Amino acid sequence: MHHTKRCIRMLTVGFILAVGLCGVNSATMAADSTSDNEDMKKQVATVIAIAQAQLVRLISQSTDEYQAELLESGDAQPAAWMLMKDGKTVKRINMDEQAVGAPPSVKLMMYRAAIKSVAQRKKIVAAAILYSGQLSETDTTTVLVIEHEHMVGVSGHKVVGYELSGGEIMWGEPVGHKKPFEWFYESKKSDS
Repeated sequence: MHHTKRCIRMLTVGFILAVGLCGVNSATMAADSTSDNEDMKKQVATVIAIAQAQLVRLISQSTDEYQAELLESGDAQPAAWMLMKDGKTVKRINMDEQAVGAPPSVKLMMYRAAIKSVAQRKKIVAAAILYSGQLSETDTTTVLVIEHEHMVGVSGHKVVGYELSGGEIMWGEPVGHKKPFEWFYESKKSDS
């Protein structure tokens, strides 16, 4: 169990580093010597730091809970968590009754729609969906996928290979990817 907690901490550190590289518009951070611009940079940096801390809390708690299911069943179904407006409370989304017998791909669509509905009503500040599967049809590596989004514009997903061995999960190196920002705001269609 100690090894498992260490692996979760490694995943969290990898997540922090990846989030630190995402979500900041370079135009916002353009170098300018005016004090207004310096104040703006500090404010943006503060907001990004708060979002990172909130996402780490969300990912850490959801991964701990999901890991328990992986250890119990070996193949957990998709699950989702929300970080409430207080920035501290993490709640799992329960759709068991609505999703009885639904395949994992349908459950993913249901979770995405549920998160979008709650997020666009400004009831949460972040959300994550976790699911496991194989990497591809040709690569049978088992992976955990963590889709996440924060209302300030940080959005992505992590893919982490893993093996179940002796009642523990042996995690691989996490790989981060950008994910379209789609849960918190409606995307605007261009006229071109």
